Amino acid sequence: MKPYDYLIVGSGLYGATFAHLALKQGKRCLVIDKRSHLGGNIYCEKIEGINVHKYGAHIFHTSNKQVWDFVNSIVEFNRYTNSPIANYKGKLYNLPFNMNTFYQMWGVTTPTEAVAKIEEQKAEVVAKMKAEDITAPRNLEEQALMLIGHDIYERLIKGYTEKQWGRKCTELPAFIINRLPVRMVFDNNYFNDKYQGIPIGGYNKLTEGLLAGIETKTNVDFFNDREYWENIAEKIVFTGKIDEYFDYCFGKLEYRTVRFEEEIHNMPNYQGNAVVNYTEREIPYTRIIEHKHFEMFGQEIYNCSKTVISKEFSTEWKDGMEPYYPVNNEKNNTLYARYKELAENKKNIIFGGRLAEYKYYDMAPIIEKVLNISPIDDFNPR
Repeated sequence: MKPYDYLIVGSGLYGATFAHLALKQGKRCLVIDKRSHLGGNIYCEKIEGINVHKYGAHIFHTSNKQVWDFVNSIVEFNRYTNSPIANYKGKLYNLPFNMNTFYQMWGVTTPTEAVAKIEEQKAEVVAKMKAEDITAPRNLEEQALMLIGHDIYERLIKGYTEKQWGRKCTELPAFIINRLPVRMVFDNNYFNDKYQGIPIGGYNKLTEGLLAGIETKTNVDFFNDREYWENIAEKIVFTGKIDEYFDYCFGKLEYRTVRFEEEIHNMPNYQGNAVVNYTEREIPYTRIIEHKHFEMFGQEIYNCSKTVISKEFSTEWKDGMEPYYPVNNEKNNTLYARYKELAENKKNIIFGGRLAEYKYYDMAPIIEKVLNISPIDDFNPR
């Protein structure tokens, strides 16, 4: 008998949730992570008494009561509501696109006026494309213009998107922006989900709760002693890069990554909001995160005399960088399909999570996916 039922490679939400549920079924688990900390990309570092999201802003949101009850059984969540602001050349606009945005953009005060303005601009785009004998959007720019018109596209979409992807919008496929959230109400709540918030005390509390009672090892790279790790457990749960697991035999999948520049400021309130997007192309970062606003409200903000911000820079991924966002174009999706076929033939390995499935996930769907794994089937997916 091997010493563990499961070796779980990666301590992010997929791996930690899997280990938590497996332990409840009496399984012997070992979780390893190549980083110096547990929690994957939800890890927070305490700086000046503030929980800093080291890998970018993470806001938990879901309409699934089972998922919400599950995470709150681990740690209580606060009332944080995501209401980002867009900054375009010093002018501020509410997100997502709603009546506040349209008032700020055009001075309209009723939904009828806003709809008329949008439809007027969309009609101009359609007429121009028809004149040029273009029957369907050929790229992201044309798709966005058809959905929302030129004012919002030029000020709030174009520059931000080009920074995010490192390419002109005319070079990006139309499907990236198949739809845009447009709300004809004065509501700045970014998510439509019924539940949202941040763990009280930070995301490390969630990780610690999920991994309580489970053996963990950090600073351990599965690939540095692969033969040993592959023989230590009856089954492996692998949450790393699927192409790396198969030694890049078909080639490397592509990613976008994010670089962060942290600053500590001797003031209690830097920007008045957790998330401010900078949508003009000339500013190199995509957004600024002020971390204290995730967990401090009202007078609490001013009880802490300092604040920590992170500027986010989107860039092409290269070896040695953290892979963040899969580039789900035709080339990469075809390549992933070949790796997925190999993975499906590995009966003693479960591939799960953002990197193993080459798919962008929010946090709640990851937990929901693991919750739907049946203990009756020995944790093989239904």
